[in-house]
Amino acid sequence: MANKRALSWSAALRDLRDDRSRSMDVREERLRSTAGLRGTPALTLSAWRGHSGRRYVVGVHDLVEPDLAEMGEAVVMAVRRDAAGVAELVALSTAGETPRERLQNWVARARNSGATEMHVHRLAEDESERRAIVADLDGPATTGTQA
Repeated sequence: MANKRALSWSAALRDLRDDRSRSMDVREERLRSTAGLRGTPALTLSAWRGHSGRRYVVGVHDLVEPDLAEMGEAVVMAVRRDAAGVAELVALSTAGETPRERLQNWVARARNSGATEMHVHRLAEDESERRAIVADLDGPATTGTQA
């Protein structure tokens, strides 16, 4: 008697399709630390995967005292972590050169929502690209949370 496993192709394809749809959720993908490298102290880096599948590399900062004067043009993400360390987006916004008061109010609202980290993506070239990134990362939990 041979041990042959019957494979249901329709079930396998359905499972594959389900895996792909689950993988399109917005999520953090932690990057390896550069702490062992020589030179300047390493900035903690991470990445976020958007609905489109694009990956956005971010610098991770504590939300306690962000230096908004040196922020520059970027996409900013307020993040909180659960007990297991899994990140959840609380709020998203774009940061231009001005006005800083708007961003300060956004940070205060994010803190009140439980955010403890600010993830900053600085690689977008212009405001329209920053808005597109916010739209790609914006999900049901963060809808309407732009500054």
